[in-house]
Amino acid sequence: MPGKKRIVIAQDLTILREGLKMLLSTNPEVAVVGEAQNGPDAIRSVKSQMPDLILMDISMPKLDGTRAIREIKKLSPSTKVLVLTVHKTEDHILGALRSGADGYILKEANYEELAVAIGQLFAGKSYISPAISGKVIEGYMDGRRNIKSSTPWETLTARERQVLKMVANGDRNRDIACSLSISVKTVEKHRANLMKKLNLHSASSLTAFAIEKRLRVK
Repeated sequence: MPGKKRIVIAQDLTILREGLKMLLSTNPEVAVVGEAQNGPDAIRSVKSQMPDLILMDISMPKLDGTRAIREIKKLSPSTKVLVLTVHKTEDHILGALRSGADGYILKEANYEELAVAIGQLFAGKSYISPAISGKVIEGYMDGRRNIKSSTPWETLTARERQVLKMVANGDRNRDIACSLSISVKTVEKHRANLMKKLNLHSASSLTAFAIEKRLRVK
């Protein structure tokens, strides 16, 4: 292991972690030193291992990937973060990059592309999958300041948007918790976060905001 680049794999699916570990074992220049199946575990792995790179999804249980990335970068600024995910939307991509991700690759990529991405990050560069590397993303990674600052809507996580939609549809906290398989207390926390981020102060104002964003389905 001396001289090898140390990697932590943070993916919620065991079969995917095992597959990535097997693929990376064929590269004599790297060593997998840790695994994580959720956001808090990813943070703990970085804290204990201080890896050179963490390969992580942004849809992670318990703590979403973008928030985990911010914590990881605070703990270990030198650790490179390569996002490996299915998400292609601009919100997901820019959210990850603004949180501190150094690269973004899609799960549909082959191992050759993954190896190139890892090599680019270790070389001090960035990497974005060609399938999503439009002008907006290239401008961001080149350091050009031509991307608008985050709006309150852009700061919402995918789960917060789910909760917002359900609140707008008139669902009670208990119904939301049951539907999303989370606790009522967690739903209450999401609602509080929504009001704080959006500077709103009631369920009716959340509903009005959701209608503006065309989230309401009833």
